[in-house]
Amino acid sequence: MTEAAVISESTPIPDHVPEALVYDFDMFLDPAYRTDPHTRIMQIIAEAPPIFWTPRNGGHWMLVGHQANFEAARDIEGFSNEMIPHAQLQELLAQMPDDQERIPMAYPITLDPPLHTKYRLPLQRVFSPQHINTLKESIRQLAGEIIDEIVDKGECEFMAAVAEPLPVEVFLKMLGLPLSKSPEYRALVKAHLSEIQPDPTKAVQRLQQVAAIMRDTLLERRENPQDDIISMLWQVEIDGQPTTLEDLENYGVLLFIAGLDTVMQGMGHGIRHLAMNPELQQMLREQPERISETTEELLRRYTFTVPPRRVGKDMEFQGVQMKEGERAMMFLPAADLDPREYPNPERFDLEREGAHIAFNAGPHRCLGSHLARVELNVLYEEWLARVPEFRLNPERPPKFNGGHVVGVEELHLLWGS
Repeated sequence: MTEAAVISESTPIPDHVPEALVYDFDMFLDPAYRTDPHTRIMQIIAEAPPIFWTPRNGGHWMLVGHQANFEAARDIEGFSNEMIPHAQLQELLAQMPDDQERIPMAYPITLDPPLHTKYRLPLQRVFSPQHINTLKESIRQLAGEIIDEIVDKGECEFMAAVAEPLPVEVFLKMLGLPLSKSPEYRALVKAHLSEIQPDPTKAVQRLQQVAAIMRDTLLERRENPQDDIISMLWQVEIDGQPTTLEDLENYGVLLFIAGLDTVMQGMGHGIRHLAMNPELQQMLREQPERISETTEELLRRYTFTVPPRRVGKDMEFQGVQMKEGERAMMFLPAADLDPREYPNPERFDLEREGAHIAFNAGPHRCLGSHLARVELNVLYEEWLARVPEFRLNPERPPKFNGGHVVGVEELHLLWGS
């Protein structure tokens, strides 16, 4: 099968897009991207402009350069997080039949300020470093239990054995949802990851399923609060008003979307790098105090989120003419490999200076970054403490997927003799 046959159809180039800014790249199906995403990203950086238009997937902008992404993240008027303007979306929802199941909204991630700020504020305390640090030992216990189940086998497919169950169980424990729901949530995660290109109808159905699974617990915690996030969220106010069941369902689907797939992929990329570098494994076993800085450089080297934006107005952005309603992808994996920002960006360097933007920047900077860091640090600590020197299985190379989260599909590891 030819490359042209497996990527999406090419669409006409808009008149205002000059030929010099066109670069043919399918962020979902590009074969080289799905073979080794960050190697392909380095090629794109070398060949394409810092901002380019691709004719694939309906045509859209890709923001490649670090500066382009950094500025766009702060320009909420030019780059909107509302794929459909909020007022327009509310009109569409109002037209739904009364007997149709409500569609939960992943607030605040799908909103722009000031609405975004209103819904984000109640989550700030829940995800503060102080609160997240109180969860560290329970996360450590979960990680240890999961690793101990496989360590004597001498091999594993890391994504299914560790990277998927750990964030799911942390998610359930934090929210106060019963661990018996784990198979249902893991099935939804698998369904989400199995889609090469997101199907909006299936995505809505998954959000409805997530809300339905947690609804009984949400209602029970309203009457009988405990020491968990759901109970905490029932106690806060949104713009001076008590939270409602709809608010709690919106927050629930937000945490499902933002907190599971992303942490999984951080773990997958990080463990893959360690598997390819036994000397780094050895150094970290001898100096575990350097795991935290290792986590940061791994996040930079293998940044994996590609947040979508809607161009909010006709404008010139860094010399590029953009039109209202066009789509722009914040290609954060490329921004963190920009040689103008990071000398020799492909090199893993624990002495590197300068902060990464793996968690984005501006008002939409990842609210769960503290939790993600704790989960990643604890996972690396427990894995290196319990598993002997490990390596990639040469007979079963890693598999990757593209899309809005550049992910590891399969990561087969070996250790021992």
